[in-house]
Amino acid sequence: MSAPRLHPRRSSVADEISSVGSLGLPADFLAESVRRLQTVALLYAAAFFLAAVFPNILCLVITATAGGACAPFFTTPRFLLPPVISILVSLAVFATIRWGRLPPAGKLNLGLAFEVLGSFGIALAEYQGVTSGIMYAGMEDLSEFAGHVAGFGLSWVSVWVLLFTVVVPSPPRRALLAAVLSVSAVPISFAIYLVTGISTVPMDAPGFFFALMFPYVIVVGMAGVAATVVYQLGTEARKAQELGSYRLVERLGAGGMGEVWRAEHRLLARPAAVKLIRSDAMGHGPDRRRVNLRRFEREAQATASMRCPHTVELYDFGVADDGTFYYVMELLNGLDLDVMVRKHGPLPAERVLHLLRQICHSLAEAHDVGLIHRDVKPANVYACRFGREVDWVKVLDFGMVKHQGETGDADPKLTADNVVGGTPAYMAPEQALGEELDGRADLYALGCVAYWLLTGHPAFEGRTPVETMMQHVHGAAARPSTRTELPIPAALEDTIMALLAKDPAARPQTADDLDARLHGIAVDPPWTQERAVQWWDLHYPGG
Repeated sequence: MSAPRLHPRRSSVADEISSVGSLGLPADFLAESVRRLQTVALLYAAAFFLAAVFPNILCLVITATAGGACAPFFTTPRFLLPPVISILVSLAVFATIRWGRLPPAGKLNLGLAFEVLGSFGIALAEYQGVTSGIMYAGMEDLSEFAGHVAGFGLSWVSVWVLLFTVVVPSPPRRALLAAVLSVSAVPISFAIYLVTGISTVPMDAPGFFFALMFPYVIVVGMAGVAATVVYQLGTEARKAQELGSYRLVERLGAGGMGEVWRAEHRLLARPAAVKLIRSDAMGHGPDRRRVNLRRFEREAQATASMRCPHTVELYDFGVADDGTFYYVMELLNGLDLDVMVRKHGPLPAERVLHLLRQICHSLAEAHDVGLIHRDVKPANVYACRFGREVDWVKVLDFGMVKHQGETGDADPKLTADNVVGGTPAYMAPEQALGEELDGRADLYALGCVAYWLLTGHPAFEGRTPVETMMQHVHGAAARPSTRTELPIPAALEDTIMALLAKDPAARPQTADDLDARLHGIAVDPPWTQERAVQWWDLHYPGG
């Protein structure tokens, strides 16, 4: 699984962590709730339009086109006022949530206010012109309502409150307060109409309580239970996203083995990238899981042992309660070299030299302590903004790492499955054949990386992975200068072809030797910090 790639952030880390802190819900859970709130606002507006405005529009169209008489559903503007205001309020809420700059927690708080206002909109529209318990909506002739039963049922406010509580989760106390204020819209609206004479229903105090208050006490209780259940589901999701001292904030990518998340340290507010290896990817059966767990631990331990600034820094690793293996590394602000070439084309030779030398520094340290990366490829090399530096290289994913000279004698299960490991397009011949490896296999792969950076093409391209591996063993790579229009210094091209030698003895023997050779290659103009800054500011400003 590749490391996270550069992409625009939906919101700042501070906003998302603030949201989690204020509502106690994970950021992805909040984001989904905000999206649902937008949908609810639109549905609310659509329901009022279809129930109150559209019938009148349809009536006017029928009257104008058919020439017949059509009695409008509402005969006075007064009865249209609550629906129209409700539609405008819901559209304003939708616009604020969709395009406003409020953090997710602020948008959900706005949603609670909308729940209350929406309830008053429903009640004010529903209880206009009630006589003897029958709503006549402003019509003078009540004969067509003769079959209606006088009295009150539950208002649509109850449906709105319960729906809102489930669809848009909030902390139980806030949800309960919003529910109480919302259902109070029923007795308050009806009382206003009674006082103003808009509705005329003889009703004593007990009747008022049992018809317009008591049923909504039950609704509030149901809403409170629903809010508690939904909120607990959210908090359980948040707890599931906490790994040690780190809290997962946003998923950055996913692969066959698991996922990569942006995370925050709960005390240090330090951004990090958390790589999760799913428990099912650890294999089935205790023996297989033990072997794979040891492999991932080796990757973490190998990476953590490095001190080169061009090797990704590892902060922590462990196993979560559900069996998920994870490790926490520094969060990189940049893009890998595979994406860089695919998006921006082959790189100039001077820039390739600058990047290759930094990779050499990382590999040299690894080889000094007897570690072989075994999966050097463009996707595992990141070019970053790193503090004030740009084009700063970080080598990632020492997941295929192996101790130089290690054989299966120590633990055959631990290494047997990785005899032919790596990526076919960047695999040394001896690695493809399953032979013993040393650091020169990584240098061969680095030659393939350089070939990709200069030309935008792999050194070998077979129709299948096996054919590609066999080309590494037996084929001859075309010189890079024949596959690109960009100028390549002869000394650099000769070095790359030496790296691609089939015999490890014909290659540069160490990463330090290669670095010295690259350092001696003259390029004009050189790749400077100023040129690097210009490139990053042009393509990834404000990184």
